[in-house]
Amino acid sequence: MKKAKLFVLFCAISLPNFSQSLGYEDLAILFSKDNNTGTARYNAMSGAFGALGGDVSAVKINPASGAILNNSLFSASLNSKATEINANYYGNSTNTQEDYFNFSQAGAVFVYSNYSNNNWSKFAFSFNYSMKSNYDTRFIANGNSGFATFTEFPLDTGNPKTQYLNSDSQQFSTTYSGKMEEYNFAISGVYQNDLYLGAAINTYDLKFSQQSFLNEQNNDGSGNTINAKFYQQNNTVGTGFSISAGAIYKASKSLRLGFSYQTPIWFTEINEETNILNNDGFLGDTEIIASNNTTIYDNTTGNYFPVQAYSYRLKTPGKTTASIAYIFGKNGLISADYTIKNYKNLKLSNGDFTTENQFFNNNLRNTYTLNIGTEWRFKSLSLRGGYHYSQSPDANAIESDNIKGYSYGAGYSFGNVKLDVAYQNKTNTQLYNFYPQYNQINAADLKIDNRILTATLSINL
Repeated sequence: MKKAKLFVLFCAISLPNFSQSLGYEDLAILFSKDNNTGTARYNAMSGAFGALGGDVSAVKINPASGAILNNSLFSASLNSKATEINANYYGNSTNTQEDYFNFSQAGAVFVYSNYSNNNWSKFAFSFNYSMKSNYDTRFIANGNSGFATFTEFPLDTGNPKTQYLNSDSQQFSTTYSGKMEEYNFAISGVYQNDLYLGAAINTYDLKFSQQSFLNEQNNDGSGNTINAKFYQQNNTVGTGFSISAGAIYKASKSLRLGFSYQTPIWFTEINEETNILNNDGFLGDTEIIASNNTTIYDNTTGNYFPVQAYSYRLKTPGKTTASIAYIFGKNGLISADYTIKNYKNLKLSNGDFTTENQFFNNNLRNTYTLNIGTEWRFKSLSLRGGYHYSQSPDANAIESDNIKGYSYGAGYSFGNVKLDVAYQNKTNTQLYNFYPQYNQINAADLKIDNRILTATLSINL
């Protein structure tokens, strides 16, 4: 076993198929997903603002929405996310709960009335920062598949070597951390009082890391055991941009129709560093202890921590949103957004990603997302609720894999200052296969429950 430090630089090669960590196919899907978060008002109504406008966060759905406002507005938000994941692995359930606190949104809309042009009566310039995705998540899976994968002790000098073919247990834990931050810069205007038009440039900062730990215990049937500890880590950073355009049409005093399109996000460079490379025959940092051997095998002995660096590009699917809103005077409103997004259009480049891109085309699908929201006003008090449904991009997904959620909240106006709060709950299931190289071992079945509390302070400027 080599004992010197090693740094190997590669450009855009795929993670091995037998990695316990997420591969490029998984990462591309993860980085393409939308998390429906914004101001507390936006969250309480499940983000159904494509035809409604009038909120800083609505710019990320439809850039024409800024011109709906009559006054300039600033808002900032904090949120708390509680994630609960139940992992079922060969009949054994393990529950993991984590709480996270974030500064999640800040933005402003500056409204300018135009008195010199009869066709264009108003313009608005909007800026919004939001946490598009919060990747902070952790789960643990415990159980016994009955199939041993670490079957030999590397330092065994016997001939033949002792075979540890009887599985005692497996424990797997993984931790995601990081976020994708989104910045929207939009301009919008009102044409002949009824048509609102807008366009935006959107930029993205990506930071993501995963740390995975596998502990497997096996025996040889004669009282001897081995305990294998296997660790993988990858760190990813990147930047991207997209362009969006949209329109809102006041069909009547009460009815509004909206339409918007956002181009794919082009991540021009994603850089990743990982320890998933061949280190003395193991793809990661490995320690193995045998009960019948006094020496511990460790492929990181002597500070030998080999690292590979990758650089690649990613194009996510574009998305189209059709919206409708009905306003009951000053009493309340109801709105709905319907978004389609074709994950077959995912594309990795700047390297040989033929297998991954073929996977996207063969195994992913065109998805839809439905958001419905309502708000009712009682003088200075507003009460809100919403429903969210988003299809899984997996063409073979079962119904529970689709994200379903509800939301509610309230707001109170103190004149030029408003305070809003919201609660969101989203649930879905998914599989995580931490032995993808072995068809004999099933994936862990995850049940995911996310609960988000948001508080927003808004000021009329």
